[in-house]
Amino acid sequence: MARAVEIRVTGEVQGVAFRGYAAREAVRLELVGWVRNELDGSVLAHVEGPPEAVEGMIAWCRHGSPSAHVRGVEVRDVPPSGAAEFRVDY
Repeated sequence: MARAVEIRVTGEVQGVAFRGYAAREAVRLELVGWVRNELDGSVLAHVEGPPEAVEGMIAWCRHGSPSAHVRGVEVRDVPPSGAAEFRVDY
């Protein structure tokens, strides 16, 4: 059974290639969904897939891209969207 979550990452996470690295990690984990920058400076991701892969993505978000400085990660379970791939929203 698939799990779907929204992950909000705060800190220095915009302008450091966080979305691109996140998309690469999501594809590696065979997850679907999206990632985007938010107006408040955070990054928001919606990921769906096997629970262990979702947990892997949450763990990745705790450190993020090489230049990111993650201060916080909030996770909440959400209904699956039925996405077919992982994309970066602009």
